[in-house]
Formats: sequence, structure tokens, C-alpha cells
Amino acid sequence: MTLDAARLGQSIAPMPDTTLDLRGLRCPLPALKTRKALTRLAAGDRLVVECTDPLSTLDIPNLINQTGDVLEGSETQPGLFVFRIKKA
Repeated sequence: MTLDAARLGQSIAPMPDTTLDLRGLRCPLPALKTRKALTRLAAGDRLVVECTDPLSTLDIPNLINQTGDVLEGSETQPGLFVFRIKKA
């Protein structure tokens, strides 16, 4: 059986990413605010976290290991660390 979204009058488009701007915050605030933001998301939603604290490169992946969510990717730009997380 297939789902006919048009017939049901519903959209099955994915939710847009939520971006969390944590620039300027120091450890442990980026990890704490990321944890809080993840509790507000539904399974399958994505969270993009932007940090300037170098310790976030350790703290955010460790947090994701604890919560069971998925770190889909991370990138480092000069002075900026970006994490893409999918809520489990």
C-alpha cells in the first residue's frame, strides 16, 4: 500500500533543519544547550549546531554518544565548528 499525500491533503516533506547559534559560548554551555534543543525535536528532525568553542569538538560528539542521536557530519571553518545532528 502506498501513501498518497495529495489524496490525504497532507505534506510529507521533511522538516527544515533547526539551527542553533552557540557562537561565543564557552564549555559547558554549548553541550548543555544542544542537549536541551534535542529534547524539543521529534525523531528524524535535524539540528545544526554552530559553535566557536574548540572544546565543542569533543563535547558535542560525546553528548551525541550519550543521547543515542546521530552525528551526521561536522565541519571546521576558521573559528567555527558546525555539527549536523539527526534526532533518533
